[in-house]
Amino acid sequence: MESNHMTCYALSSRGGREANEDSVAVARSPFAALCVLADGLGGHGMGDVASQLVCRHIKEVFGKWQGADMERFLRDSFDSAQICLTLEQVRLKAQDRMKTTAVAVVADGAQVGWAHVGDSRLYYFKDGSLVGRTLDHSVPQKLATAGEIQECQIRGHEKRNQLYRVMGKPWKKPAYVLGGPIPFEDNQVFLLCSDGFWEYILEEQMEELLRRSETPKEWILAMEQEVLKNGAGKNMDNYSAVALFTNHCSRELSENRLQKSEWREDKAESEILP
Repeated sequence: MESNHMTCYALSSRGGREANEDSVAVARSPFAALCVLADGLGGHGMGDVASQLVCRHIKEVFGKWQGADMERFLRDSFDSAQICLTLEQVRLKAQDRMKTTAVAVVADGAQVGWAHVGDSRLYYFKDGSLVGRTLDHSVPQKLATAGEIQECQIRGHEKRNQLYRVMGKPWKKPAYVLGGPIPFEDNQVFLLCSDGFWEYILEEQMEELLRRSETPKEWILAMEQEVLKNGAGKNMDNYSAVALFTNHCSRELSENRLQKSEWREDKAESEILP
C-alpha cells in the first residue's frame, strides 16, 4: 500500500501450526494510513475469530474517521473493538474464549500515533536505527522492567505467554496503551509484529537488514528468512509483521500477502523503550 509518502507491506503465516490465528489489516484514506495487527490467543480457543474481528473493526472505524484528533481515534477504535468483541463472545457463548492482542499505528503526514495491548509489538526506527519499542503486557516484561531479568531473557522465558492485558478480557479501565503522537518525518519506519515473529529475530538483526533494504517488502522478506532460520525445528507459532515506511523507500506499490500468496481483508501512558 502507498499513500501520502508512505509505503506498507504486510505478511502473515501460520508457521508450524495447523491454523493461523494472527490477522493483519492495512487501510488508507485521502489523508492518512493505518496498519493493524492482532494475535489471537490459541490456548483460549477461537483466537482467529477474535483477531479478525478486531482488525476488521479498527479498519472500519478508520474508514469513518475525518482526520481530527488522532488520540481520540485510537481510543475510540480500541474501545469499540473491545465492546464488539465482548458482545460477540456473548452471542457465541464464548466468554472464556476469543481473546487477542492488538497493535495499530496511524500516520497522517503530520504526526504518527499508535496503541497496543498484549505482546504484539510496535518497533520505531529512525534513519535506520532503532529508537524504541512498546512494552509487552506479559509476566517476563514485568520482570525485566523490575530488573529481575534482562531484556534479552524475555525471548524464550517459560512464562512469556502469560499476558495480563488482552482484548476480550473484561476491562475495569482501558487495557491498551497509547503512544505518541510524534511528528511525521522522513526516514521513519514502524514495524508491527506478533510474538511469533519477534521471538526469532533480534533487534540488531532488524536494524542490519533495514539498512540493506529499500522497501518494506524487501525488509520484511529478509527478516522472514531470519525468523524461519532461527525457528527451524521449534514448532513455530504463527508469525506476522507489517512495516510502514515514510518517504525514503522506493515508490513502488507494495504487495500485501498472507500465507505466502493471499491477503486477508478481513498521554495516558506512553510506553516505549529507549
